[in-house]
Amino acid sequence: MGRLVLIARLVLADLRRHPAQAAMLVVAVTAATATFTLGLSLSGASQALYEQTRAATAGPDMVALTPGSDPAVTSALTSLADAPEVVAHHGPYRIVYADLTARGRTSNVVVHGFAETPGAVNRPLLTSGHWVRSGGTVLERGFATALGVGVGDRVTIAGRSYPVVGIAVTAATSIYPGAAQIGPYGGGSDYSGLAWMTRSDARTLASSHELPVTMALDLKLRDPAATESFHDAHRDSAVRINLHSWQFTAQQDLVILRNSRPILVVGSWLLSFLAITGVAALAAGRAAARTRRAGLLKAVGATPGLIGTVLLTEYLALALAGDALGLVIARLTAPALAGPTTGRIGDAAGPSAATVAAATALAVAVAVLSTLRPTLRALRTATVTALTATAHRPRHRPRLTALSALLPTPLLLGLRLTARGPGRAVLQACSTATTVIALVALLTLYAQPERGYGLNGSSVLPNLRGEHDRQLMLAVTVLLIALAIVNTITFTWTTAMEARANMAIARTLGATPGQIAAGLSLAQLLPSLPGAVIGVPLGSGLLALFAAGNAAETPSAWLLGAALTTVLATAALTALPARLAARQPVAQALSAETA
Repeated sequence: MGRLVLIARLVLADLRRHPAQAAMLVVAVTAATATFTLGLSLSGASQALYEQTRAATAGPDMVALTPGSDPAVTSALTSLADAPEVVAHHGPYRIVYADLTARGRTSNVVVHGFAETPGAVNRPLLTSGHWVRSGGTVLERGFATALGVGVGDRVTIAGRSYPVVGIAVTAATSIYPGAAQIGPYGGGSDYSGLAWMTRSDARTLASSHELPVTMALDLKLRDPAATESFHDAHRDSAVRINLHSWQFTAQQDLVILRNSRPILVVGSWLLSFLAITGVAALAAGRAAARTRRAGLLKAVGATPGLIGTVLLTEYLALALAGDALGLVIARLTAPALAGPTTGRIGDAAGPSAATVAAATALAVAVAVLSTLRPTLRALRTATVTALTATAHRPRHRPRLTALSALLPTPLLLGLRLTARGPGRAVLQACSTATTVIALVALLTLYAQPERGYGLNGSSVLPNLRGEHDRQLMLAVTVLLIALAIVNTITFTWTTAMEARANMAIARTLGATPGQIAAGLSLAQLLPSLPGAVIGVPLGSGLLALFAAGNAAETPSAWLLGAALTTVLATAALTALPARLAARQPVAQALSAETA
């Protein structure tokens, strides 16, 4: 039998014997690598969506904008079209700043006055309906989605009703709500949607209501990458002209994703930490069986190298399977996260080679850190010692024994179990602290006031970036809580299995099943208390690294509630496995220990 075949058969045999542990590792690594990959891939995915939209809509390389509509402004823009670097242009055309109301919602809107037949540059792509006609308007798709309107609905712009004749996308402006560009009140802070009208309708709209107007010119350069040099060459015009490159517009798309990357990357770190604690607890629970297995392999002639390879290959194979699944999930969900406003079209690019390598390294690190210590312990244990597992005689401490006799039986059992497994207690405290950190982050995010999009910030339209951040943080927190629940149940069950002989002896001395169950629960609850206390300041400190300077403080009652809820949830989650373990017959537990 070849070495590789032998390793594969031994690994598969162990996986069949412990499917629950294998599934837990795969799920944990999948969640960690998926969030980590998404965090690193969002920028590239957003860029890919913009470039595909730009190609489909003949997006301009440069957009020149200047306030006003007098002849001097128009002449200055027209002169740019004659520059030797320019090969095609569209405009000048009017941008009118107004307000739009639809379905009881009011928002700022910028109206672009376009020809009824689009030109060679900046041709918005219709996703439904048809292009502008006299008396009608076309809405940008992300804006229409936020308003909840479609083709055939009517909207009110500056007090006049218009039918929506089409829905389109463009790469000439940033995604909703960044259509204002330079804007009448500073541009970037003027959260606005985009609409198109005919040139005559836009002119009438501006003149009849005396609305602010900006003139714009879309330029196609001979070298699309030379936008910076073009900007430098034409910055000293007699009329001040604002030049926005396509690279600038692509970067502006990332504004809505500003907080997404830290949420996902830090969330993946926390998920990885929970995965390590959970798998490490399972590995510690199987330490005796693993040591005995290593002894059997040594007895039949296996070398330490072969044994170490077998023991580590199992976890590495599971980690790599979880890594592959996480990469697939990240690839499928990236478009939804990178394009939350539906203002772009196309498929988001998959993770880069560097991102795949980083995610794989994370998965391998989870597997190695979780199992390295038990594996080394098994290898270092002598063959005879491994095959003759004998109970360790406890040290006699008269004063401690006298003091412990004063404690209630459940608390006494819980303290003894905690003291006999300090490593597991530390892991439980860390798992609880990680859960509280996630809850503190979620509550802090929900405590921040958000300015709604729309007219003077008073619109009922929600803040998309705030909503996106909250939904993303909620998803990461749910994953963390789910993994923490699995860890807590695992800690309780492995503690019960390791202590079944001691608990059986306690029952022979008069302890009831209820007291045994309470003791097992307290063994997890006692380390959870300091974990919950430490988690609150750790969560606040972690958020301070990413929060804005004017971030609102989270109410203390919310933070206290998060810590208490975590502790109470731990007590509830440990009740069922503890009760099941406490009901095991005494004779069966003692016979299994001596078999």
